[in-house]
Amino acid sequence: MAGLLSRERTIAPPGFNRWLVPPAALAIHLSIGMAYGLSVFWLPLSKAIGVTQSAPDDWKVTQLNFTFSVAIFFLGSSAAAFGAWLEKVGPRRAGVTAAFCWAGGFLVSAIGIKLHQIALLWLGLGVIGGCGLGLGYISPVSTLIKWFPDRRGLATGLAIMGFGGGAMIGAPLADRLMKHFATPTSVGVYETFLVLAGVYFVAMLAGAFGYRVPAPGWKPAGWTPPATAASAMVTTRNVHVATAWKTPQFWALWGVLLLNVSAGIGVLSLASPMIQEIFGGRLIGLDLPLAQLSEAQKKDVASIAAGFTGLLSLANIFGRLGWASLSDRLGRRRTYMIFFVLGAILYALVPTAGHLGSTVLFVGIFVLILTMYGGGFSTIPAYLADMFGTSFVGAIHGRLLTSWSVAGLLGPFVITNIRQFQLDRGVPAAEAYGTTMYILAGFLVLGFCCNLMVRPVSEDRFMREEAPAAGAAGGR
Repeated sequence: MAGLLSRERTIAPPGFNRWLVPPAALAIHLSIGMAYGLSVFWLPLSKAIGVTQSAPDDWKVTQLNFTFSVAIFFLGSSAAAFGAWLEKVGPRRAGVTAAFCWAGGFLVSAIGIKLHQIALLWLGLGVIGGCGLGLGYISPVSTLIKWFPDRRGLATGLAIMGFGGGAMIGAPLADRLMKHFATPTSVGVYETFLVLAGVYFVAMLAGAFGYRVPAPGWKPAGWTPPATAASAMVTTRNVHVATAWKTPQFWALWGVLLLNVSAGIGVLSLASPMIQEIFGGRLIGLDLPLAQLSEAQKKDVASIAAGFTGLLSLANIFGRLGWASLSDRLGRRRTYMIFFVLGAILYALVPTAGHLGSTVLFVGIFVLILTMYGGGFSTIPAYLADMFGTSFVGAIHGRLLTSWSVAGLLGPFVITNIRQFQLDRGVPAAEAYGTTMYILAGFLVLGFCCNLMVRPVSEDRFMREEAPAAGAAGGR
């Protein structure tokens, strides 16, 4: 097995079609992308004991949503810890490890639900599953950037577009499975987790064994690296990973990703409960708050909310590919300027959409926000490759994803705790999200400032003109 997973076994033969690699990345990222659809489980699990309504011993949505925060924290932490290891052993071994962690996380969480032990849910999908997220997320990035040096933005969009679309498939599937397995004594989540563990394990193994890396010195036929000016924001040289994280450019980009992600991830973590609580019966043509609906009506509303979560996932996936590809023309810095300016305006408009009762405006705002949220993720590896070169981009990207770890705690903390604070003060559930949206808009304003700080890397930071292997040992 060790030989089968070795990097040498993944080196592509001459004449290999590079377009066969993106589907392998897609199989893994569509699987781990269900992380964005986990909110579909929170309301059912908040009634795991009471089944039809929450019992005194049932978990609160705030407790359940903490699972998502833990998962994102360990995504960034594991990506940073194992980024250099990935560059050494190759994407196949990392992909197989990710499959065991992600599927294993669902299994451990299923046990936690069966025993009603929230700590096992946090351990399963949070810690173990989060490590699977980190390894699965970074496994295709450096690989596809090396396969597509002529189109870095497209490459990174192809590498991680599936992560934004995983909930588009997973959330509706989970909703159907929960309804299928639901009984008078069970909400059906335990059984659904077992099924998803098996499905994702098979899909991720298929993707891992589909990975190939280009042979040393390979480049696309007829392509010549462009000559760039010394002051340009794109380099053809390389900065070692041990040096890159000490530069001001790295930390400016760390702040850029942190603030962009914090704004979007808070919304995604509560997407399903948010639209249900804001619009309630209006989603099914009834002018009634959610609390006054019958159980059958609440199930119809939940199905629509699952569809909303899936739609946001669709926007996320198209944004990852579309904005990253567009950044090849606009430039990475200018693309992020658009994200921050337009995003801040849209977040500030969300409370207005809620007060007007316009589901069309509300959904439209979040669809556009999610395209830019996804675009921010897919554009950042190309931004890093432009600034620091491609030789260590996987390891540098892994370290930068620690900002995602912080954002995974910050964003959901802001939206869930302010929501709960508002509810405790007697504010109706439909109005409990307004203040949060203005705070998230403020995050994007700060992100705009961080992006202004990005400048070309100093000449003394680049490695000497020598093989990357020598640089890996610490040379510059």
